[in-house]
Amino acid sequence: MRATEEVHVRAPGKVNLTLRAWRPREDGYHPLETVFQAVSLYEDVVARHAEDITLEIRGRGADSLPTDGRNLAVRAAELLRETAGGSAGAHLTLTKQVPVAAGMAGGSADAAATLIACDQLWGTGLGREELAELAAELGADVPFALTGMSAMGTGRGDLISPVMSRGQYHWVLAMQEEGLATPEVFDKLDELHRWEPGRPEPEEDELDTTRRPSGAVVSALLGADPLVLARALYNDLEVAAVSLRPELGDVLAATERAGALAAVVSGSGPTVAALTLDAPHAASVAGVMRSAEVASEVHVVTGPVPGARVLEHVGRR
Repeated sequence: MRATEEVHVRAPGKVNLTLRAWRPREDGYHPLETVFQAVSLYEDVVARHAEDITLEIRGRGADSLPTDGRNLAVRAAELLRETAGGSAGAHLTLTKQVPVAAGMAGGSADAAATLIACDQLWGTGLGREELAELAAELGADVPFALTGMSAMGTGRGDLISPVMSRGQYHWVLAMQEEGLATPEVFDKLDELHRWEPGRPEPEEDELDTTRRPSGAVVSALLGADPLVLARALYNDLEVAAVSLRPELGDVLAATERAGALAAVVSGSGPTVAALTLDAPHAASVAGVMRSAEVASEVHVVTGPVPGARVLEHVGRR
């Protein structure tokens, strides 16, 4: 009989096609409504048996990230172990492609991949729903990193409902060397009063997707038309991100000059996601964006792609 010696799991980064935020609740969180799309920029976690939970990071941002309990991947493994019981350990090797603090949920992808990898490695036998509950404890974007594809997020963004999406979408990502802290962007949003004075939290019926910007995105994804989707991209946090980092205005202007269908700051930024018509158009826009020198890196990705999934088991006798 063969036992699992190591597990390799891959999880995607994301872009927010729409993001609507309301005034913060008493607990400090802003009620959100967003439509996510998982894209082909990935985080890889390989989990191997070990006496304790340890983490090694390779790739993008490896020198700047903690490898102890401050890291979301370590917290995910610890939470899973606590939930399942026992004293199992794992050495986690994390290879990063998603930029740090970029509005693409790279840390959330790390946590989702770790949950799947350690669940498989330790044979905890938790179902997908139980893993999703743990994901929500770890962070608002972690549940989506488990599911991937296209989905609507409400609550803190952690209540996930799949969205039917047809076709493939081609994005040009303009990335910045320095990230933006999500709490800082929400603080700026509060300062700028993006909602009406005295407006209460949204009632359930206010989140009817036919009456919100997300409704247009859901219709566009169903119709597989990037031209329609381009007209529906929207982010309440964009004005706050640009206020904190005015150079993002230059990035957005450059996407227009490059011929992108539309562009939006992803999440809390600073990554700008520019939608294109197809693969040749994406290559053309990316080339112009690189020549404009308004971003530290420019990548072409596609979406939607699946969420965290096992790529390989390695067994032992």
